[in-house]
Amino acid sequence: MENSRGNVLVTPRSLSKEGHPALHKLEQAGFTVLMPFPGKQPTEEQLLEILPHCVGYLAGVEPISRKVLEAATRLKVISRNGVGIDNIDLEAAKRLAIAVKGTPGANSQGVAELALGLMFDSLRAVAWSNGVVKSGQWTRRIGSEVQGKTLGLVGCGNIGQRFAKMAIGVGMRVIGYDLYRNEEFSKLEGFGYVELDSVFADSDVISLHCPPGDAPLLDARTLAVVKQGVVVVNTARDALVDHGAMLEALERGQVLAYATDAFAKEPPEIDALFNHERVVLTPHLGGFTKESVERATVAAVDNIVQYLG
Repeated sequence: MENSRGNVLVTPRSLSKEGHPALHKLEQAGFTVLMPFPGKQPTEEQLLEILPHCVGYLAGVEPISRKVLEAATRLKVISRNGVGIDNIDLEAAKRLAIAVKGTPGANSQGVAELALGLMFDSLRAVAWSNGVVKSGQWTRRIGSEVQGKTLGLVGCGNIGQRFAKMAIGVGMRVIGYDLYRNEEFSKLEGFGYVELDSVFADSDVISLHCPPGDAPLLDARTLAVVKQGVVVVNTARDALVDHGAMLEALERGQVLAYATDAFAKEPPEIDALFNHERVVLTPHLGGFTKESVERATVAAVDNIVQYLG
């Protein structure tokens, strides 16, 4: 299974199904590229079987547990073709001296554009209307225009900043909360930093661009103080939203629509929230653009080649 330099496992579905020219750089560096799960997210059992034979791992969003890392005695580096690394047991990786690399910024534009699209879809019921017309009905939902509305961002990193600029460009006012304020970005006309409570209370659209904490960010308490008829967009992590509380907020009209590209499990189990008629689901499309995949793949491959020398 190995040549002189060792195997590199590649699991992101966008790469394992179609391949990518950037992977040739691994072969040129003397590594054997393994893609044993084409187009599918590997299970823990499958990783336990294959990863012990690898020195490098170009990883997708699949959970990478302590058990898997402890079994991978030859593994030296994990490189994610994306920003998030919370699917990896980072404590175990550190203890086992396995380097963990990401590709920050590579998919920021793609995710920001999807967030913009999900906002418009939620306000104008685009996906719902498509289904209605195709079913032979002629029913409409009245929509809302974005001009003059307030977009509230939770997280103002690369993605949040790009979304803010696009939203300002279509006439929105943008407010944002971040633990680490960017003073240069705070000078952007049409944008202002606020406290987290203000994002919840003052926004017509709330968009999540932050890592999860120990508890959901949007729970019964926070959803009780949002504007009546707010739209919530989640291109970050499923754990940021309490499903039961969001469902109740949708039922009482506190939340007009919830649009998400983030799931705890892929594919997700379609629970009562996900089945709600005012919930829009996309299958983790944020970074799934030609341009984002190109940037992230090149960066992820470079991480491995450079680390392994």
